[in-house]
Amino acid sequence: MAAIDDIREPIKDHLKAFEKTFRSSLKSSVPLLDIITHYILRRKGKQMRPMFVLLTSELCGGINESAYRAASLIELLHTATLVHDDVVDNSDIRRGLFSVNALWKNKIAVLVGDYLLSKGLLIALDHGEYTLLKIVSDATRDMSEGELLQIEKARKLDITEEIYFEIVRKKTASLIAACCATGAAAAHAAGDTVEAMRRFGQNVGIAFQIKDDLFDFDVRNLTGKPNGLDIREKKLTLPLIHMLKEKDLPEKRRIINTIRHHRNDPQKLHELIEEVNHSGGIAYAHGIMMDYRGKAFAILRTFPDSAARRSLEGLVNYTIERRS
Repeated sequence: MAAIDDIREPIKDHLKAFEKTFRSSLKSSVPLLDIITHYILRRKGKQMRPMFVLLTSELCGGINESAYRAASLIELLHTATLVHDDVVDNSDIRRGLFSVNALWKNKIAVLVGDYLLSKGLLIALDHGEYTLLKIVSDATRDMSEGELLQIEKARKLDITEEIYFEIVRKKTASLIAACCATGAAAAHAAGDTVEAMRRFGQNVGIAFQIKDDLFDFDVRNLTGKPNGLDIREKKLTLPLIHMLKEKDLPEKRRIINTIRHHRNDPQKLHELIEEVNHSGGIAYAHGIMMDYRGKAFAILRTFPDSAARRSLEGLVNYTIERRS
């Protein structure tokens, strides 16, 4: 797996320019907001989403000011969703630091998330970036629908593989698809190229989510994510869905009963994770993940070889080979 610094290499100077645009977009006349946004910037992650935007722009014609705005728009949306997610999930920790809601309570966290969303919209409107605004607005709608669909299905525990992929396309893959579509649009690529890169990002996003699903059943527990967290939240993910599909009705009822009534029992949770590991569900999900990786690569390889294309290939591999 390529190191993240090697993947960044073709756009490292552009990432610095993006960072400047992003930081300036967060400024406010309200001191409390500036304190909180400064705190949020301290917990910045690997910048994978801005990397997808900028590498796609480079691949499709070249990076420009519009690409920096696209990356900022995506990052503002992503950061807003993380702040809101921590409120919804009642999470106190985000990337090893206290969450916004843990430090400033839910009301302020919700308002900060709303502020970040509005700043993203204004970046697009102030510069006439209506195509970028449409792409990101579609992604915002899809993410909300996907989250609500997942909550509905968690209550009923009746999720099928078809519904699982609908949730993943909306909740997770739509944002990475938007990264790649906005990157292509910012480079003034033709409509069919923008659509191709949207599909590329969607395939990567689905593979990314399946990788996250697999972490939940990792008996080695190397990720820092508690084993069985999805099960505790009554989220049926691909390895578990596949196992249920292969079981007869009494066995299905037993497993669903465990998830519904005993998901917080450490022993029963461990037994269920072990059962999934021995059922073929892990291998099945891994195979599907690799299929989506192959679909993403097939789209990339319609473009001429370049440093940007190789970095995008490395970034795809990074998403499915990461250990956290």
